[in-house]
Amino acid sequence: MDSEGTPDSAKVTKECILTEELISEGKWVKLEQTTYVDPTGKTRTWETVKRTTRKEGLSADGVAIIPVLQRTLHYECIVLVKQFRPPMGTYCLEFPAGLIDDNESPETAALRELEEETGYKGDIAECSPAVCLDPGLSNCTTHIVTVTINGDDAENVRPKPKPGECWRGFEHDFKEEKSK
Repeated sequence: MDSEGTPDSAKVTKECILTEELISEGKWVKLEQTTYVDPTGKTRTWETVKRTTRKEGLSADGVAIIPVLQRTLHYECIVLVKQFRPPMGTYCLEFPAGLIDDNESPETAALRELEEETGYKGDIAECSPAVCLDPGLSNCTTHIVTVTINGDDAENVRPKPKPGECWRGFEHDFKEEKSK
């Protein structure tokens, strides 16, 4: 982004954050201007998005679920959700995902979010370490959790999403904003 100070390409220093200045803060995220030292020793600034919902002691902010639907005599399918995303101004197809609640493991959060967003119930196949999916913009971290869904189970034949309280609150906030 911006560069400040005197460039010295021969000088190599350890990268570090010098300051983080709050630009704006909302309910879910905040925007900061981060001043840091780059690998060449040059002082630079960067606009950084951070979650306001980050909880101490959790391994990551949220989970992204790769739901694999398995049915007898059918190919395996990946289940996606269609959601309106205000930053995009349109609907997006995406993996089910959500934040990890207090005292909740990534695996438990993944099964809860999968049921809330798709109605499916499944079994954990694998859970990744915490990863950052957009480190050039945000400090958000996510576990990628693979879940197998037995599509032959009666509870998975005609699943219905079961939005949680947080989602209903978000939906209410979104409708209020839209009506203004």
